[in-house]
Amino acid sequence: MKLFFSKNDVTTKSVIAKQGFRKGALPMRFSKELFSFICLRLVILSALALTWQGMAWLIASPDFPSFLAVIKSMHYHLNEGEMVANILITLRRALLSFIIAMLLGGLLGILMGIHAWVNKLTDSLLIILLNIPALVTILLSYIWFGLVEAAAIAAVVINKIPTVVVMLREGARAVDKDLLAVAKVYQLSPSKTFFSVFLPQLYPFIIASARSGLSLIWKIVLVVELLGRSDGVGFALNTLFQFFDIAGILAYTIAFVMIILLIEALFFKPFDKLVARGTRFD
Repeated sequence: MKLFFSKNDVTTKSVIAKQGFRKGALPMRFSKELFSFICLRLVILSALALTWQGMAWLIASPDFPSFLAVIKSMHYHLNEGEMVANILITLRRALLSFIIAMLLGGLLGILMGIHAWVNKLTDSLLIILLNIPALVTILLSYIWFGLVEAAAIAAVVINKIPTVVVMLREGARAVDKDLLAVAKVYQLSPSKTFFSVFLPQLYPFIIASARSGLSLIWKIVLVVELLGRSDGVGFALNTLFQFFDIAGILAYTIAFVMIILLIEALFFKPFDKLVARGTRFD
């Protein structure tokens, strides 16, 4: 009997040790993959920069500035201009619009996917919103609410919500009903069923919606700033356009794209890896 229990104790300890090793190795594995991901992106971006510089030398036109000229312009706007302030203002608007659109669009999309009557009532409105041009929404928001910050945020949110609704509606429809039945058999509470059984199945759809939403929102924010705001990247691009400063326009574009790539590497990529490997979040 003593020998039996000792063997079981050794087995249990070994299992616990392996689990601890796996939990400790998971962040290390993610850090290595993140480092390799960033290195790969840097290699690709360096190749694009060299190609750009070579094409600029071949074309030799002031309408196509070289990569070095754009970097010099970026250095000037960072030190002498208001690039940092404008980027922070645009990021604040984009982040606020992104959070509101994801919350409202996610809630409506889940309701439409779960309840057929909600889908029937709102499907026609959803199709209309999907096909209204973003420029129309922005102009109407400024006309109805004035050239204020709330109108700018509302215009961006209204343009983004329909795409979130569509993705999460399809995700809610694809939820495995058998898993929900098992949760009901084990008498899980509604909140436990939602957060532990239902919501994890929507993670791939949430990530896809967030990625597409981030790329769409910051483009709309630039149009909103160009038309009706006196600060932000969109306003700065409009000013540079009036002076035909192509290098400055490209400098702002590269700076903002670098920030988006950083957000992708630090937030979306690790979360995507967790979801793909089925890692638990509780």
